[in-house]
Amino acid sequence: MHKWIMVTLVFGAFTLGLGVLFVQGAYQQPTAQEQANAEPAMPQVTLDANAAKNLYGQSCIACHGTDLQGAVGPNLQKVGSKLSGQQLYKTIQNGRASMPAFKGTLKDEEIANLALWLEGHK
Repeated sequence: MHKWIMVTLVFGAFTLGLGVLFVQGAYQQPTAQEQANAEPAMPQVTLDANAAKNLYGQSCIACHGTDLQGAVGPNLQKVGSKLSGQQLYKTIQNGRASMPAFKGTLKDEEIANLALWLEGHK
């Protein structure tokens, strides 16, 4: 009889321990890899179309063409109907496929302004 009580107590403690581990695991802080994969927050900027056009001319025109028509890179003439400003910001910042990342080259505010300008092309 004492064996069954001990087995029941051990099994109950084991089950309770597993439950605590699962609950605690659900509330853990994200790892560095998970944080790196998270979308960067786009800074709040007021659109400056002239600055965005100048930045496009300096950094984007060689691959995306003078009129956003595409060349080496894709056509961006209606990119705002396909991607949000946040998605454009993330793409410009981190790059994609053969497109280089600009987060080390351009300021976050410049990237956000360019993303807003491109988002307006629908």
